[in-house]
Amino acid sequence: MRTFDHRHRYDGKLKAVLFDWAGTIVDYGSCAPAAVFIEVFRDRGVEITIAEAREPMGKAKRDHIESLLAMPRIARAWQERHDRATRDGDIDALYAEFLPRQLACLAEHSVLIPGVLPVIDACRRRGMKIGSSTGYVRELMDVVLREARRQRLEVDAMVCASDVSQGRPAPWMCLENARRLDVSPMAAIVAVDDTPVGIEAGVSAGMWTVGVALSGNEMGLTPAAIERLSPVEREQRLERATARLAEAGAHFVIGSVADLLPVLDAIEQRLAAGERP
Repeated sequence: MRTFDHRHRYDGKLKAVLFDWAGTIVDYGSCAPAAVFIEVFRDRGVEITIAEAREPMGKAKRDHIESLLAMPRIARAWQERHDRATRDGDIDALYAEFLPRQLACLAEHSVLIPGVLPVIDACRRRGMKIGSSTGYVRELMDVVLREARRQRLEVDAMVCASDVSQGRPAPWMCLENARRLDVSPMAAIVAVDDTPVGIEAGVSAGMWTVGVALSGNEMGLTPAAIERLSPVEREQRLERATARLAEAGAHFVIGSVADLLPVLDAIEQRLAAGERP
């Protein structure tokens, strides 16, 4: 780990936390996007699996579709069904079909994940600002934000993939949050996300990163579905989800945002010791 140059007089306290949305603070299991990706591909005669649909999760949704079409198995299936390779027009057409379908089901998938409100309240009591980012465009996030406010959740900044030149894993949404919140240095900010590309974005931005395994896309299950797993299967799936986020560079991996506060304490201890992310 590098050490701080204390001449900059940074006091070592965390100043902000940036939350992803689906799978992190709403939509336990990040279920809303995955189902719609499967539907729009099926309508074009191409079946994709839930694992394939989830693989690029966290990216801007048009980029997500482009990544799906670039997967060798899906590219072959498209070639067989349409007698040609995919092209940019296919990405645009699928994206145009994705947006209204996603919009139609967002409200029902915008329930806050248990523990989110108390944790965000505790962060504010610590003097931290609350930022957020998402792979959704503004039109979709308007619905999510409306539902979040109904549940008493407010954030200080919200950056969509459509607000920056490039979405995750590029760092721009993280850095734009820092700019809007007027917070520096980057080591005073924690990015919390349930996808590898979200973790990569936080790392690239020079922030501490916390992966969310149990409630997020990597586990990909509702609480009811998790309850139906055997203890062995639950532990195996959770270990895989945790490993994926750690491999992406997460400094810490937790089950859900409800587990965040002890991690913030641990980060401040490392900051006090002169460590940087």
